[in-house]
Amino acid sequence: MKIIANADYVKRKKKSRLSQVFMCAPLTVWVVALILLPLLYLLFMSFMTKGPMGTVKYIFSVESYIRILEPEYFNVVKKSVFIAAISTLACVLVGYPMAYFIASKKKISGTLMLMMMLPFWTCALVTIYSFVIMFSNSGLVNTFLMKLGIIHEPISLLYNNFSVAVGMVYELLPFAVMPMYSSIEKMDKSLIEASKDLGAGPVRTFLQVTLPLTKPGIFAAVILTFIPCIGYYMITDMLGGGTTMLIGNVIYNQFTSARDWPFGAALSCILAAVILILMYVYTKFGGDLDDLGA
Repeated sequence: MKIIANADYVKRKKKSRLSQVFMCAPLTVWVVALILLPLLYLLFMSFMTKGPMGTVKYIFSVESYIRILEPEYFNVVKKSVFIAAISTLACVLVGYPMAYFIASKKKISGTLMLMMMLPFWTCALVTIYSFVIMFSNSGLVNTFLMKLGIIHEPISLLYNNFSVAVGMVYELLPFAVMPMYSSIEKMDKSLIEASKDLGAGPVRTFLQVTLPLTKPGIFAAVILTFIPCIGYYMITDMLGGGTTMLIGNVIYNQFTSARDWPFGAALSCILAAVILILMYVYTKFGGDLDDLGA
């Protein structure tokens, strides 16, 4: 009887494994075909050589990676990191109070989240172009400031780093609010009450209790905003007016107008490496990768 029971257990276990394999097979094929293989091809292409007329010579070379260190492109990388860091900081500073307010209003939190997401569901081209109209010399902002007498002539708000950063913050703010809201909503509120009972003021309670407990959400917000900021070339094209070049614009140009696929692939691989490093650091800080999909 014992042998028969063990045999039945082995059969059930094999069936369970087979069912798991069949369930995971479509997702595995999808990931391999549309993510892993393109990334491997991109890595392979980055070590090739550019040929005449935009062709690719399949000759191993590290010239594309060495070229990234040239001042022209290295300055673009530094500028991309700077603007992405400023935009990310603004998203966190603006998004944290919003996330805390939404989490504190439990009865209407779903409605508030929906209201926050509504602008994000509109066409990105329309929302970005609205900033072109607002920030132009005869736009709403300059006209309003001149009417109040704060300025006497239009100030340059368009086609510079300021307009690019504002566009980044507007487009990516929901990505910062969602993980911070998830982290704040999961927080044990009794710890805040205990801190107040022990005599801690609001500022001390926030710095020593609330902030450490919501650190994973903040770090997730940093990742979800910093990474798109580096590669979001559409905003820099429309609000930068060609004067602001970020790494995303350079990659786009290399694959289109310049037709230098090896160099564009090398830049893309560097960007992918930065993403992997940030995710590794996030896991080391004690964050859960599932929170990135909040």
